[in-house]
Parts: sequence; C-alpha cells; structure tokens
Amino acid sequence: MINSSANPDDAEVAIAAARAGADVVRNLYGRRLTRIDKGAGDFATAADVEAEKTIIGVIRAARPDDAVLGEEGGRQGAADAVRQWLVDPLCGTLNYAAGNMLVAVNVALRDGAAAVADPFSGEAFFTRGESAWVRHDGVDARLAPTSATRLVDVNLDPPFPSAPGFRAVDLLAHPEFVKRFRPRVVSTTLALAWVAAGKRAAYVTDGSDLSESVHFAAGIAVCRAAGCVVTGVDGAPIGQAGRGLVVAADAETHGLLMSMIRGRS
Repeated sequence: MINSSANPDDAEVAIAAARAGADVVRNLYGRRLTRIDKGAGDFATAADVEAEKTIIGVIRAARPDDAVLGEEGGRQGAADAVRQWLVDPLCGTLNYAAGNMLVAVNVALRDGAAAVADPFSGEAFFTRGESAWVRHDGVDARLAPTSATRLVDVNLDPPFPSAPGFRAVDLLAHPEFVKRFRPRVVSTTLALAWVAAGKRAAYVTDGSDLSESVHFAAGIAVCRAAGCVVTGVDGAPIGQAGRGLVVAADAETHGLLMSMIRGRS
C-alpha cells in the first residue's frame, strides 16, 4: 500500500511497488514452484511472474499513463509513453529456488526514483534522486556508504563480455585484493544497495550496458544518490559504450579496485 498522500511522489510508488513484489516473494518462499526455462541454464519461477504482476498492478494504479519494462513480461503500456519503469521482480532467482534468502526486488523509473526491497529483512532502499534512504519498520534513515567492512561483492555469473581483458574471477587472486579486501559472492543486486548502506565496500560485475538494465537500474540509482562512485570496469561512465560495473563506497576504494582491474588487463 502507498503510505503517502492521494497523489504520491514517484519514490513512494517505487517503494510500494517493490514492497508489494517482496510480499509475494516472501509468501511463496520455500514452496515447490513451477519453473519457466529461459535457456542457457537461466529460468524464472512462478514467484518471479506473480511478483511482477503485482508490481505492475501497483504502478498501473498510481501511474496509468507510464510504460513498464519487466524482466518476465517485457514492455507494457503505450508505445509513445514518455516515462518508463524498469522492473526486476526477483533478482537472485537461483538463490531463491535453492532455498537461499539472498534476493532483491528492483523497481526504477528511468532517470528517476528507484527502490530496492529485501523481502526477508523488510528493508526498502530508495531514492528520489538527490539522496538515498532505507525504510524499515516505518522509519527512514539516510544511507551513508563506507568502506569500513572491506567486503567486496564480486559477481561471478556469466556472461563475460569483457574477457579476456577483464575477468571478475581474476580479482580474487590479485595479491593486493587479498591484502586489502575480503570477497563475497551474493549473486543478487541486493549487494548494490548494501554498498550504499555501508554493508559492502564495493561491488564488481562484468556485463554489457547495465545503466538501463531491469536488474541494475534501481541499485545504480540508489548508489549514485548515496554518493558512491559508479563506473564501468574500464573506469568510464556507464552507458551504451560501457562494460560492466564497479560501484565503490568511496574514491579510494574505487581507485584501488581500478588499479587491480587495469593491472590484470
């Protein structure tokens, strides 16, 4: 439910939609669910599909003129819609299907508000564009990135479009990485929200243009609003010509990781 006025702002819509999807994910957790094969070892579950339907329902009720791009259902809405929402109803499907609670629900308005909901902690990380917050038990707290944990989440899932120049796995064997950081492999973009919240020092993944991906858009928006350093694996701004993603709590951590990545390249 949208807990704002009769005319909620975009952030409240994003939070309500992400939380509604998170409720579906949490309620279906642990059940034997139908799997929909996507090929190459990828699949969706009935939870992905039901969560996306629920999320879109919330967005449609609040913003009927907007288009929606969902991971499972593709684009919906008017072809000439000025605004578009990006929806990843269950990021970490393989984790979820294996009985692992490390998952996220991502909802982002392109170039606007965004929310990342953790179905099991009850946290909703969100931004209106200029700052980033976490809502838990009805209380909003501003996010403050820090590299103090020294934990760096490295996504090892394929594909690897930047190989052989860049392989995320190479970081794990880099002497300076081993000296300064401790790797984690969460396999969900919930880790992006954790960088913004100070639970991770950084996040690294390969990939093609991730700036408008349903998987990454919400997390990137939250991290940027929190003041994190966000680039591609080449150190350039992410975008159509970019590759992958390096998100760090501060410039020092980002610089260290980029020196290791460039050294391997």
